[in-house]
Amino acid sequence: MNHSTQAVPPVLLRSTPENIVWGHIPATVPPALRVSSGQALKIDTVSHGGLRGSEGPVAFFGAAGIAADQVLRDAVDIHRHKTPAASSGVHVLTGPVYVEGAQPGDMLEVRILDIEFRVPYGVNSTGPGYGVLPELVPARTQRVIKLDLERNVALFSREIEVPLAPFMGILAVAPPAEVAPVSTKPPGRWGGNMDLKQLQVGATLYLPVINEGALFYAGDGHAVQGDGEVDGTAIEISLTPTLQLIVHKGSGRDMKWPRAEDAAHHYVLAMDADLDVALKGAVAEAISFLQKRAGLTAAEAYALASIAVDFRIAEAVNDVKTVYGVIRKKLLRQDAQYWRNA
Repeated sequence: MNHSTQAVPPVLLRSTPENIVWGHIPATVPPALRVSSGQALKIDTVSHGGLRGSEGPVAFFGAAGIAADQVLRDAVDIHRHKTPAASSGVHVLTGPVYVEGAQPGDMLEVRILDIEFRVPYGVNSTGPGYGVLPELVPARTQRVIKLDLERNVALFSREIEVPLAPFMGILAVAPPAEVAPVSTKPPGRWGGNMDLKQLQVGATLYLPVINEGALFYAGDGHAVQGDGEVDGTAIEISLTPTLQLIVHKGSGRDMKWPRAEDAAHHYVLAMDADLDVALKGAVAEAISFLQKRAGLTAAEAYALASIAVDFRIAEAVNDVKTVYGVIRKKLLRQDAQYWRNA
């Protein structure tokens, strides 16, 4: 996996009200930006923390000791000028980005080149109906957590610090027109709210192109998250990822789910409202991968998946759950171009 970039500096897409969607992923919104395949771009994103209340983000964060000049102007403007789509999710997404040459049946490679913090704080929220224990916390609780960016830790409490590991909870292409717009809450074949914490700097995500131009979105930044995201949120934060979007012609026709890789692992994913079904799907994806990659029979691949592949829950809280299989690259004679040729 080679993440070398072109000498051309990345283009910036700002998270102004006209360049975002809130709570849903549409398939018919005019592009906020057009890029060529292989172009690197920086995408400013805004977290939804402090946006949904009538008091606005300055008052919300001010109550936690955050100075007004540390609140993003983009967040203030979005709160003032936009409202979330009815019956939708909470997430603010920047986009869509139209990728020249992308057509249905292609695959979009999303290289994660860098991730920058826009603010030194984030929000964890839970309460009735949230997470895997929806009755545990009787009242809605929103905790503003400050970060020490020099030391690269979240200051959870006076005694507890958590190392930062930023990633985008939502990277997506537009869904099929017949189901769009879809809520930002459940993930799907198009990506979306997968909350796959492995999508950090150096990782690559692969998405099937469903609409002309791919219509790519990014949002739901996380400073750090545990597998499962069990109380319903991570440390939700505004981030600026630098990404490279590359079109692979015809490679997405047989993609049932997104895929990913980093320097050490391949990741196969599956999703369903039933966690057991999601697990079965992830195992089936792993078996298919091992058959293609190593020339194994189904029985051999099933055995190897049981012996050497770890299956984990990326998130269990977004109506549709995400399970992923972790396949160590050292397990096989690695071809770094595998996903791009599959």
